[in-house]
Amino acid sequence: MPRPSRRNDLIETAQTLFNAEGFHAVGIERILSEGNLAKMTLYRHFPSKDALILGVLEAREKAVNGWFREVLADPNLQGKGRLLAIFDALEAWFEDRSPLGKFSGCLFVRASGEFPHPTDPVHIAAADAKQAFIDMVAAAAELERFKKPRLLARQITLLKEGAIALAQIQGASKPAQDAKNAAERLLADWPRKK
Repeated sequence: MPRPSRRNDLIETAQTLFNAEGFHAVGIERILSEGNLAKMTLYRHFPSKDALILGVLEAREKAVNGWFREVLADPNLQGKGRLLAIFDALEAWFEDRSPLGKFSGCLFVRASGEFPHPTDPVHIAAADAKQAFIDMVAAAAELERFKKPRLLARQITLLKEGAIALAQIQGASKPAQDAKNAAERLLADWPRKK
C-alpha cells in the first residue's frame, strides 16, 4: 500500500488538532511536532497557517459531502427513504462507525465561529461547505419529485445541523434518531409532483 503524501499527513494532523482544540489555539510548531513533519513540508504545500486551514477545510468538505453524496446515491433508496438515510449516516458518524473518523462536532461550525467575519476566506469556505450539502440534498429531493426541493433541503439541513450540535454537546448518538423522526413527520406531509 503506498504511503500517504506528506501533504496529506500535514492536513490530517492539522485537522485532528483543529477539531480537538480549535484553529487559533493550535500553532504551526505543534502541528509539525505532532505529525513528525519538517517545516519545509508545510511551506512546500502551504504558504501560511491560513492557507493550511483552507486546505484542511477543503479536504474535510470532500470527505464529509463525498460520504453523504454516496449515501444519497444509494440505488436501493427511493422516496423519503433517500432523504432519511442522511440521519442513519449521522448516527453512524456519531457512533464512530463512518469513514469520517472520530466524531468531535462540525469543523465548519468551529471555523465559522473562530473566523466570524463573512468575508474571511475561512468563513467563506465553511459556508460553501454547508451550501454544497444543501445543494446535494435539494438534488436528491428533486430526483424524488418533492415540490420546492430547495426549501425542503434547507429544512432537512436544519435538522441535520441540530443533531450534530446536540450530539457534540451531549456526547450521544440519540439526536440522529430524534432528527430522523422529525424529518419523517416533515416528509409525510411534504407535497410531491405527480
